[in-house]
Amino acid sequence: MSPRKLLACVAAAALIGVGLLAAPASAAVGCRVAYTVTSQWPGGFGASVAITNLGDPLNGWTLAFSFPNGQTVTQLWNGAVSQSGAAVSVRDAGYNAAVATGATTSFGFNGAWTGTNGVPSSFTVNGVTCTGGVTTPPTTPTTTPPTTPGTTPPPTTPPPTGGTVRVMPLGDSITGSPGCWRALLWQRLQQAGLTRVDFVGTLPAQGCGFTYDGENEGHGGFLATNVADQNQLPGWLAATDPDVVMMHFGTNDVWNNRSPATILAAFTKLVGQMRASNPAMKILVAQILPMAPSNCADCGQRVINFNAAIPAWAASTSTAASPVTVVDQWTGFNTATDTPDGVHPNDSGNQKISNRWYPALSAVVS
Repeated sequence: MSPRKLLACVAAAALIGVGLLAAPASAAVGCRVAYTVTSQWPGGFGASVAITNLGDPLNGWTLAFSFPNGQTVTQLWNGAVSQSGAAVSVRDAGYNAAVATGATTSFGFNGAWTGTNGVPSSFTVNGVTCTGGVTTPPTTPTTTPPTTPGTTPPPTTPPPTGGTVRVMPLGDSITGSPGCWRALLWQRLQQAGLTRVDFVGTLPAQGCGFTYDGENEGHGGFLATNVADQNQLPGWLAATDPDVVMMHFGTNDVWNNRSPATILAAFTKLVGQMRASNPAMKILVAQILPMAPSNCADCGQRVINFNAAIPAWAASTSTAASPVTVVDQWTGFNTATDTPDGVHPNDSGNQKISNRWYPALSAVVS
């Protein structure tokens, strides 16, 4: 079942609630949890879970919930999971433990289901049920808690007179959950004086330890083939009007054993939609990161086959007005040392990804 068809099934539970976060006695506490089924197929599904901190800053979190229909988590990223029967507990991955006021952190997972794939009805964060609004314990001083988000605003310095260049990071959880390589890349662009770059997307920044321009289209669990089939990209383009798209897409397609030809046909459709939005669109396409997940013995070779097909596709798709540039995110990346799970980047992996994007992106925004 496609994500679009699933929308009616999950809309009622997409925003689960606003409630309490465990915190010191003097802290204002509150949270919002959004659980979204991003894709579904017979016996399996992908989901993303976003936690927004409405209270005082957090340093460490554990989210707990119960599946209603016996589902199981088979692979999770941006957190550490344990499951006992229906009960699931996910704790932060360390690098995403700090959640500022107004900021959102998220994780994604793939799961298995039979019969019915219902959504959880309630969540707890740090042992407290998310059911209320922002609250202040009686012993708290009367000072109003801060309400300004701590991590999401774009840079406030006006761009140079050359004009803003709007860059859309497009992809799946490697791009957006939390995608801290984008924070490192933005920081490096600023340090190089390329301050007119504006990262754009319908998704907000997530906590990466410092303020950065983090809007993006990194949708955890999404397949490029589904995005193309469901015509999801035109809406994102209309909302953000990018000049440049930097795309790391296809990891979930490879995981779901889509052939290189099928994925590249989807890429061709996406490129056509980009050019319909902006005939002079500059397009950067990554050869995707290597994969070695514990539950997909063939994924490593599938990535090799897919990446090998990308350069010829790009050469045939590129035009003078709208060039397609291939960026090698494949070689030099070690799944044993640069990921916690064989798929998603850790701190060293994020640094490598940023380093590979920088030359190509700086060339088109300079």
